[in-house]
Amino acid sequence: MPSLAFGGHEFRVVGRKALFWPKRAALIVADLHLEKASWFAERGQMLPPYDSLATLERLSRLIDETDTREIWCLGDNFHDDAGAGRLGGEAKSLLAGLTNQTDWHWITGNHDEHLPDTVGGKIVNEALVDGLTLRHRANTADGQPELSGHFHPKYRMSARGHGVSRPCFVASATKLIFPAFGALTGGLAADHPEIVTAVGQRSEALIATSTRLLRFALSV
Repeated sequence: MPSLAFGGHEFRVVGRKALFWPKRAALIVADLHLEKASWFAERGQMLPPYDSLATLERLSRLIDETDTREIWCLGDNFHDDAGAGRLGGEAKSLLAGLTNQTDWHWITGNHDEHLPDTVGGKIVNEALVDGLTLRHRANTADGQPELSGHFHPKYRMSARGHGVSRPCFVASATKLIFPAFGALTGGLAADHPEIVTAVGQRSEALIATSTRLLRFALSV
């Protein structure tokens, strides 16, 4: 698990898209977008209905591997406000078990501003935790260390003569944007003007391998 220092705290990158916070035994993820496939299905675009289960199973494995006691989900947890009502079967049972097993926190996002209480855990708009602000979308007016999601950043590079794209974190001195954790999530280029504006001019893309963290300076 590669180390990542931010805001005066030490984290570990786990599953390449999540952070484990040893001090709090906390796992932080962003943009699960649960029930995205069923949202598309209701609109006539049929996708395999397994995205929620796949996402929650990966999250469950990370919880077990890290002995996580506390969960923070940084918004767009469901693809829409009605998504929690469409969650069924195995995925619903798994989520109920996870929210009972851990101190679970849902931070609301632009896709799920009105989460129902039936999802379990605690629902908040944002949170201040040990000097770090946790919210869905970066606030450019806030100069304090901040963890957020929303943009689903990806970094494109050349490998063996071929272009490849990988989910990444985007970091500056006071901003850390998470990649999307959900199974059916696209991505925005890490150097896209919207992301550069959100984090500031001096930023870098961070890609985790199994043993280290690769850093790529982002040009404007």
